Order: sequence, then structure tokens, then C-alpha cells
Amino acid sequence: MAIPSISLGKDDNARKVVIDILNARLADAIDLALITKQAHWNLKGPDFIAVHEMLDPMRAALDTHVDTIAERVAQLDGIALGTSQIIAKQTSLAAYPTDIRKTKDHLTELAKRYATLANKVREDIDATDEAGDADAADILTALSRDLDKNLWFIKSHLE
Repeated sequence: MAIPSISLGKDDNARKVVIDILNARLADAIDLALITKQAHWNLKGPDFIAVHEMLDPMRAALDTHVDTIAERVAQLDGIALGTSQIIAKQTSLAAYPTDIRKTKDHLTELAKRYATLANKVREDIDATDEAGDADAADILTALSRDLDKNLWFIKSHLE
């Protein structure tokens, strides 16, 4: 007797489409979590403590989303791809500069990457919904809300 799998409608290709989308966003979200910590460790300037303390909850939220995305991939009988080697090859985010120190420079660089991922996630909400996986779309919607909120926090420090 075969063990039943989650069905995404008539098209079994839909499962592969959703797994590929989720793994792509998994790579980006892990990269953004690492980038956020890179900034957290290396801030300098008058707003240091406020931004330093703001970034830790952002990282924690990303870690929660990463786990949820990876678990959805596994639920769909896929393999969650989250090793550092895969992330380095698969992330769609621009490389983060490691030679900056000023808080404003870090916030500017973070804003670019949070916006990039937020926009990709919004596209993927529609794509996973069209593939028949309302649960994956919901997971990405939750990520989108957090990315937008955190981008707003970052941009508010820059104004």
C-alpha cells in the first residue's frame, strides 16, 4: 500500500513548482537572516543601540519563517535545501558589503535586500496559489507581512 502524499490538484507538476519556489525563498530568507546578523554585529554610530536591538527580533522572525518554509517543502515530499553551500549559490540577494560600519550604511543596504525579498515573496504568493497550494501561499503571506513591517522599521530610521 502506497503512503498517501499531499495532493495539489490534478497536476503533480504543481508540487515540484511549489517546492522549487519555496526552496528559492528559503535560500533568500536564510541569506537575509545572515545579512541581518552581519549588520547587527558591525553597526557604529549615534543610533547604534536602537538599531542593534531592533535587528535581533528581525533575525528571530526570519529564522521562524525559514523553519516554516523548510517544513512545508518536507511536507510536500521535497528536500529543503539550506546548507551554506547551497545558499551561497542560490540566493537572489546581492552580496552584502562587509566593509561598512556606519549605521546609516547598514540600514541602506538592509533596506535594499528586505525590499528585494519582499517583492519576490509577493510574486510567489500568487504563483503558489495558482499551483494549488493555499498553505504555501499563506506561509509566504506571513513572511511578506513581516518583511514589509521590518522594511518600514528600517526605512523609518533612514528618514
